[in-house]
Amino acid sequence: MDVEYTGRQTTITKKLKSQAEEGVEAIAKIVGNSGSVHVILSTDKYRQIAEVTVQTRHQKMVARCEATDMIVALHDALAKIEQQAIRHKKRYGTIKRHPKSDLKGAAAEVAGAPVVRKTTAVKAAAKSSVGRKAVPMLVHSFPSHSPLAEPHVVRSNDSVALRPMSIEEAVKEAAFRDREVFVFRDHGGQAMVLYRKRDGKMELIEVP
Repeated sequence: MDVEYTGRQTTITKKLKSQAEEGVEAIAKIVGNSGSVHVILSTDKYRQIAEVTVQTRHQKMVARCEATDMIVALHDALAKIEQQAIRHKKRYGTIKRHPKSDLKGAAAEVAGAPVVRKTTAVKAAAKSSVGRKAVPMLVHSFPSHSPLAEPHVVRSNDSVALRPMSIEEAVKEAAFRDREVFVFRDHGGQAMVLYRKRDGKMELIEVP
């Protein structure tokens, strides 16, 4: 694998390069040599940060670790990449162990089983129907639309105010009586209707 190094406020020594190359060789044994590796080493105050990115044909693996020592941070980042490569190989190997031909064969078996049962059932029905006499049947017809039920109307005086009142008084009275619709007259004799909407707000309707 081709390895590219980037140092940010830090010096990439031969020891760090040797450590990175050893880790990359271990990763290449898992995912193969085709791909590229980018190692970024940076220093932020007292933190040593190592970021390793491995790009292969099938996936991209990234690991970023921090430590007080750059060698430790680089070691942890390479170890994380190696774990990701192992998990990817196990997942890819599980999928590969089930070729498409096996799936097609299983689907054909499942699809073919009901056909055999259906053919057997048809033959049995044909044999049992031989020699039987036709039985007359009475078919009842029903209307396409069922009649609508008449609405049940109940008279109530709880939704009507018996004395003139202001809008504020009407709102309180409607809440006290627990009514969605409340009819009242203001002090000027104007008929009004309070209606509670689905969102809980009260709507005022002036009756002409």
